[in-house]
Amino acid sequence: MVQAARSGKQNILEGSEASATSKETEIKLTDVARASQKELLEDYRDFMRNHGIAEWAPNHPYALRLRRLNRIPGASFETFRRGIEHPDPAICANVIAGLIKVTCYLLDQQLRRLEQDFLKEGDHP
Repeated sequence: MVQAARSGKQNILEGSEASATSKETEIKLTDVARASQKELLEDYRDFMRNHGIAEWAPNHPYALRLRRLNRIPGASFETFRRGIEHPDPAICANVIAGLIKVTCYLLDQQLRRLEQDFLKEGDHP
């Protein structure tokens, strides 16, 4: 889990840095970041399954609360700290899984945009 999380973060960073020189490299690194995040999500789902923890449905009250928090401009770790550090592993795991899902969604959106730009402009930044 730690390796997947670090890989995702590092590839986001490296992809962003590559944007100055190569759109193709940025796309590849962003795709690797997305794959790492999806791997991490599956690791959390395995954890929940192995501990008898149900994944929150989209209409679960806590999932709805998490979505509202995600819409706060300038949201940071502090915005989510109570859920991430919650003593109940069901809440902690679901909050983290929810944040990973948001990250995957945002990376999907970024990849779509990068691919469109690549098709229009080629490999030049």
